[in-house]
Amino acid sequence: MAISVGTQAPDFTLKSKNADGVVDISLSNNKGQKNTVLLFFPLAFTGVCTSELCDVTAGLSQYSDLNADVIGISVDSPFAQEAWAQKENIGITLASDLNKKNRCRLRSPARRSARFWLDKRESCICCRQARGCSIRRANPNTQGSTQL
Repeated sequence: MAISVGTQAPDFTLKSKNADGVVDISLSNNKGQKNTVLLFFPLAFTGVCTSELCDVTAGLSQYSDLNADVIGISVDSPFAQEAWAQKENIGITLASDLNKKNRCRLRSPARRSARFWLDKRESCICCRQARGCSIRRANPNTQGSTQL
């Protein structure tokens, strides 16, 4: 079932690789404390994705000013994500949805089909709330993101 804007976001746990090794990243880690921006991107080591995440890294202070963590999610392995982040100086948390299970739970209904999985970008803003997170979708391909 698709998730509508304003509903509680389902929790998920994904793998991430950093200097400490492979770690679990869960949406609930920020519940009630911080906003979370989920940036779904197709693949590491591609020109558009590299440019996009380098731009986000350059603007991290603006996210911090909004009390928000940014997590980039792709189908790449955590090891590929770490190598890419080191090569390109990407400073956000990257999480692997290698089996494509969690992204499909969070995507908009129009993009849930597996055939669209690798060719679309999507952003979800999960707002800090006492009872959980709610999803707000933004379209990163338009000037000034719009809520869907």
